[in-house]
Amino acid sequence: MPLKKVAGAMLLGAGLMFSSVSFAASPEDTLVLTLKDGDVVIALRPDLAPKNVAQIKELVREGAYDNVAFHRVIDGFMAQTGDVRYGDMKDGYDAANVGTGGSDLADLPAEFTNTAHFVRGTVGMARAQNPNSANSQFFIMFSPAPPLDGQYTIVGEVEKGMDVVDKIKRGSEADNGSVSDPDKIIKARIGADK
Repeated sequence: MPLKKVAGAMLLGAGLMFSSVSFAASPEDTLVLTLKDGDVVIALRPDLAPKNVAQIKELVREGAYDNVAFHRVIDGFMAQTGDVRYGDMKDGYDAANVGTGGSDLADLPAEFTNTAHFVRGTVGMARAQNPNSANSQFFIMFSPAPPLDGQYTIVGEVEKGMDVVDKIKRGSEADNGSVSDPDKIIKARIGADK
């Protein structure tokens, strides 16, 4: 899916992280991403984005995110992944189209909030210019990005493992963060599923 250009940077649908409220997710609402340098534990936020979180959980349980590339990583901004159609590095990685695909599931309605803000560790949904076009792609913020507030769907926040996120291979500044030979999600699982 194409991403919206704002001030020369491509934007993606994103979750907002609470700065004043601590959220402890149940195992059912905990997403664990195993990367090359360790695990990233994400508290999913069905209270903010029930439809988007439900779709992520469905895709995780199908194994759709396993081996999927972090295809767009911009230093000081975010790391984007989740293109289950073109981003599977084990079976069908398509460097020319990665970042434009989604899943076979329907696109999702926007679930924006005014109660949270894009800060370091926020996880949100990538989308095209249409606010109701999020599907499977998501990103993790390296730094705050107030221009994204209220514009993209919040799906979670990193509880543990930002040091692992910080080690994700960065993309080319000349190519808007596109990563050659990218890092990937080795395995994604929901905390309740042992």
